[in-house]
Amino acid sequence: MPEKDKRIDAYISKAAPFAQPILTRLRKLIHKGCPEVQETIKWGMPSFDYKGPFFSIAAFKEHCACGFWKSALIEDDYGYLKPVSNQGGEAMGNFGRIASLKDLPPDNVILDYIRQAKQLNDDGVKMPARKTTKRKTLHAPDYMLTAIGKNKKAWTTFEHFSPTNKRDYIEWITEAKIEATRDKRLKQAIEWMAEGKPRNWKYMPAYR
Repeated sequence: MPEKDKRIDAYISKAAPFAQPILTRLRKLIHKGCPEVQETIKWGMPSFDYKGPFFSIAAFKEHCACGFWKSALIEDDYGYLKPVSNQGGEAMGNFGRIASLKDLPPDNVILDYIRQAKQLNDDGVKMPARKTTKRKTLHAPDYMLTAIGKNKKAWTTFEHFSPTNKRDYIEWITEAKIEATRDKRLKQAIEWMAEGKPRNWKYMPAYR
């Protein structure tokens, strides 16, 4: 019998009722397709390792998401795999937003993906190196700093943010096309920062 991590049992039991059967189904299929997989928790999410990072699942308020570590290298003859991205304000995985079991591909398709991912790790195939480009330093405009400065808690959070967290807020606010939208986003940003939250907190397990 595969060894189960009790932390994942707890994660599933605490998930919303709609999410529990989805997470349970994916977990079962991972063990079926790769019996040697090892369960763990990474970044607050159930993760499955096999000769390195392999697969992960997560539950949010209204949907679940999952992803293969090397999804870009998996042959997709079925058309179910999507690039992993959180662009556009949604936490997305390889199967998109999963709100019910009906949103999952058929079991045989998922098992094919799992076995391909296993073979990639068996063969020691590496992901292509990412091309990195140096990003220009992005400074918050004066109107943004002035508004944040009026809220002590928000200012403290902003000051202690990482450069990435600061950039997320700055880009979100300054990219607004009209002033009314900009002001609305700034007001929301200050509210979230006063609570110690980064821009994309809704999609981070620690803030669920």
